Amino acid sequence: MPSLGGPEIIIVLVIIVLLFGSSQLPKLAKSIGQAQKEFKSGLAEGESEEDTVKDAAE
Repeated sequence: MPSLGGPEIIIVLVIIVLLFGSSQLPKLAKSIGQAQKEFKSGLAEGESEEDTVKDAAE
């Protein structure tokens, strides 16, 4: 799968601005940041549960 270069990223950003409008972009960025934070905390929680199960099995 080819990687995205500079021109492709610019085109994607322009399409996002056209779809969501400039007033909606801060809300979109905030929701993406919150989703990323929740995803990372979920991964950390899953790893800690996995370690707990491994420790109990020993």
